[in-house]
Amino acid sequence: SAATAPLKFGINYGQIANNLPHPAQVSGLLRSLNVNRVKLYDADPAVLTAFAGTGVEFTISNGDLLNMSDARNARAWVAQNVQPFLPDTRITCVILGNEVLSGTDASAMQSLLPAMQAVHQALVDLGLDDQVNVSTSQSVNVLASSYPPSAGAFREDLAQYMRPLLDFLAELGSPFLINAYPFFAYKASPGSVSLPYVLFEPNPGAHDPGTNLTYDNMLYAQIDAVYAAMEAMGHKDIAVRISETGWPSAGDADEVGATVQNAATYNGNLMKRVAAGQGTPLRPDVPVDVLVFALFNENMKQGQASERNYGLFYPNGTSVYDLGFGGASFGPSSPTASGFSSSSKPTISFPVGVVVLFAAFLL
Repeated sequence: SAATAPLKFGINYGQIANNLPHPAQVSGLLRSLNVNRVKLYDADPAVLTAFAGTGVEFTISNGDLLNMSDARNARAWVAQNVQPFLPDTRITCVILGNEVLSGTDASAMQSLLPAMQAVHQALVDLGLDDQVNVSTSQSVNVLASSYPPSAGAFREDLAQYMRPLLDFLAELGSPFLINAYPFFAYKASPGSVSLPYVLFEPNPGAHDPGTNLTYDNMLYAQIDAVYAAMEAMGHKDIAVRISETGWPSAGDADEVGATVQNAATYNGNLMKRVAAGQGTPLRPDVPVDVLVFALFNENMKQGQASERNYGLFYPNGTSVYDLGFGGASFGPSSPTASGFSSSSKPTISFPVGVVVLFAAFLL
């Protein structure tokens, strides 16, 4: 049952940078921190090979929706990027597309569900569907309304895509994956959005008159708004999972709130709640499932400075800030090859309890 499921914590391993350590070093780092669920934005064979035999469970991604909607292409991709790595590397989910439905690419929107269906069928044909599930991650911007959470509703212009997508996720037993960043709401309206409310710090909370529930943080309100939006489309049978959330430790001058202190507070408080197995007010018995963004600062990401400063770690292996979970546990075996210096040990380590079984993520 959800109440007794293993705790759910993982990390997004983005690689839009030219100075990141070798995947073998990253493997050692994550194992030392008891993080054993990772999401990639591609299907990098170097990473999948480096994590063979570690038990770390991977979500891999494919954004080439037009090609993947062709059954032959989907099967060829699965045969090349999934099948050879199983079972040594535990690939458990393929994400098709990232935030496609809040974008402007109509052909990608139209190809999203056919691509998911084709990749799932390829997994079935190759006998892998019992190990590997299929989903897609969307932005909270697919919601037309998110407050109060009980009034959550998807954008009407997306209904033509959202209804069949939800039907397919329910059929597979796959979760609805959402990228949620309370930082964006605070940055946009620092005068009207409470900083303690977005940082999981003590605050009076926000009352939802529709359910009579009180929310002490924005992330949980966003999760429950997605549940309400799905229920409005006839689905109470799909779990909501956070495929990305995080807080930048630095930003441009106009990016209010992008500080080391706020980033440490947001991620530290979130991880403590995840470690406690906490659920949202609407789903108190379903532990919140989170993939934190991101593992490293990525120096080649486009956009404002915050985009390059979401990492928990610098590329040299030192932590950007202390998350308050105790002493260092990372000593690289090959510092010269990795770019990590032997003296630069991070002070971050996660509670031993935060060891994740991805199977629970797919229930």
